[in-house]
Amino acid sequence: MCTGKCAKCIGVSLYPLVFVSIVSNLFLLFPDFKLEFVENSGEQLTPEVLYLGGIIGGGLLVLVPAIHIQATGREGCCNNRCGMFLSILFAAIGVAGSVYCFVISIVAIVRGPTCEYNLGTDSENITWGRPFYDNLKNFTFDNYLSNTTAWDECLSPKDVVVFNLSLFSIAVVASGIELILCTIQMFNGLFGCICGTCRNKD
Repeated sequence: MCTGKCAKCIGVSLYPLVFVSIVSNLFLLFPDFKLEFVENSGEQLTPEVLYLGGIIGGGLLVLVPAIHIQATGREGCCNNRCGMFLSILFAAIGVAGSVYCFVISIVAIVRGPTCEYNLGTDSENITWGRPFYDNLKNFTFDNYLSNTTAWDECLSPKDVVVFNLSLFSIAVVASGIELILCTIQMFNGLFGCICGTCRNKD
């Protein structure tokens, strides 16, 4: 496959991944599909959600490179050595964005969600925080990822552990694939810059 066609394939493949990253981050802003948690200054949201890894990192910082990368595979001003050189720079931006989304999502999964939970047996000790992360910091960490019974510690929002795990896992997969594709394009752009885009070849 020539470098131009490869770039077009990579650019087109990035679009659905960008969409998935943005949508997953948007859903994370509304646990239990309610507005009340984001309306409360975001204090009841998992902090990593507010870093907008999916919207900024896996979304916008990959969308702009995707547009240019795809353009290098079409007949036009970008389908040349200069366009391929620029695609290396754009792909590097995509790498940075996808890494940002990937790291934020992994951190969120490890630390667990922010939720309303009980500090003890007394119902008056109900508070908002990150019970699984607090256990991690106090070296009493029982891996909540494998201990599903611990998920009941979160009283509100309903099923927030499953909600966060599912959406952040989707973001991890999407940003991981984005990272691979943008890295491939950096090498493809280098070859295209040196050897051309095959635009005049059958």
